[in-house]
Amino acid sequence: MGFMDSRSKLIDLAAFLDRVQRAGQEGDFRVKALKQAIQVLNSDQPQRAREVLMSFSDPTADPIPKAMTQGAVGAYSA
Repeated sequence: MGFMDSRSKLIDLAAFLDRVQRAGQEGDFRVKALKQAIQVLNSDQPQRAREVLMSFSDPTADPIPKAMTQGAVGAYSA
């Protein structure tokens, strides 16, 4: 169960990465975070979902004094 849905999402991801590459935006921090998450998926380690989530998350503990943007960008930029 769920194979076709997962297959579809993987094809969508591949198409997204193709578009990013054509646009010359492979160096974007969000794309780098996505590629890091893909490497986590390829491992046989337990808790892949947690590790993928953490690869997009801000690892710092101290709050910033002021937000730089009004909304979330989906990945942490070091």
